[in-house]
Amino acid sequence: MQSDNKIFDDFAKFVNGAAGTLAGMGREAEAGARARAKEWIGGLDFVSRDEFEAVKAMAAAARDDADALRARLDILEGKAKAAAPKKPKAGA
Repeated sequence: MQSDNKIFDDFAKFVNGAAGTLAGMGREAEAGARARAKEWIGGLDFVSRDEFEAVKAMAAAARDDADALRARLDILEGKAKAAAPKKPKAGA
C-alpha cells in the first residue's frame, strides 16, 4: 500500500506542476497579446480617455456659452422691436 500512495503523490505533484506551468504560460500569453494589441492600437490615431473627457467638457462649456448668448440676443431683439417706430399700414 505504501507504494500506491507514492505513485499517487508523484502523480499529484506532476499534475500540480503542470497546472502551474500552464497557468503561467496563459498569463504570459495574455500579457504578450495585450502588449502587441497596445502597440498596434498605439500606432493608430485614437485619443485617450483623458483627452476625450477634456474635449467633452470644453464642448459642454461652449454649448452653455452659446445658450447664454442666444438668450441675450433674444432679449436685445425684443428690445429692438419694442423701440422700433411703428410703420403705418399701406392702405390707411
